[in-house]
Amino acid sequence: MTTEPIYDVLFLCYSNAARSIMAEAILKDVGGGRFRAHSAGSHPSAGVDPYTLDLLRTLGHPTEQLRAKPWDDFAAPGAKPMDFVFTVCDDVAGESCPEWPGQPKTAHWGIPNPAGTAGTEAVRRLAYADAYRMLNRRIGLFINLPFAALDHMALKYHLAEIGALPRVA
Repeated sequence: MTTEPIYDVLFLCYSNAARSIMAEAILKDVGGGRFRAHSAGSHPSAGVDPYTLDLLRTLGHPTEQLRAKPWDDFAAPGAKPMDFVFTVCDDVAGESCPEWPGQPKTAHWGIPNPAGTAGTEAVRRLAYADAYRMLNRRIGLFINLPFAALDHMALKYHLAEIGALPRVA
């Protein structure tokens, strides 16, 4: 009898306050025990964005354990190896990332930063909801990939394809 592995997934963004936190919360809920979700930032903020926490709570995600973390925590000697590392903001995709233990598969899944949205309260909340929707769609596709049937190159192709999905719709 073979058991399916549990994959460790790290989502990265600049401040680890909105998009990567959303991705961590989504994967924890929809991963069906097959994934351990983590998030971090290259320049983590002092805390999680209040609009992010409000949206996640409204959608029924637990938020008590969510916090902004530096990506160095996941690259330090002795750190748990990751199976997948996804950048979810364009700023981090252009940075020089640390060497991740375990040689994880990586992809860029750029999502517009909702914290940078100007306008009314309704406009700002809509930006957060849009970011959440895009991440939820990508994560849904990711968790349904037939990992056991894909070789390294095919998996890399599918991860990049997911990241190339339109940012709208």
